[in-house]
Amino acid sequence: MMTDDQIADQLRTSSREYRELEDSHHQLDAELQRLLKHHVLTPQEEVLKKQLQVEKLAKKDRMAAMVRDHRHTVEEASTTG
Repeated sequence: MMTDDQIADQLRTSSREYRELEDSHHQLDAELQRLLKHHVLTPQEEVLKKQLQVEKLAKKDRMAAMVRDHRHTVEEASTTG
C-alpha cells in the first residue's frame, strides 16, 4: 500500500489540479507568514489573516481528498484486477 507522501508525489506528476492547489497553498502560507511578522495587526489585517487561513485550509483539505480518492481508486483496481 502506498503512503500519503507517495501518492502526493504521484499526483504532483500526474495532476495539474493537485500541482496548482499545492502551489497556491504555498503562496498563501508565504503571504500569511509575511503578515504574521507584524507585531500588531490592524483590524483589516486580522480579517485578511483569517481569510488566508480559511483559504489555505480549504486547499489543504482538497489535496487530502485527492490523495484519499487516488488511494481508493488504486485499492479498488488492485482488488478487482
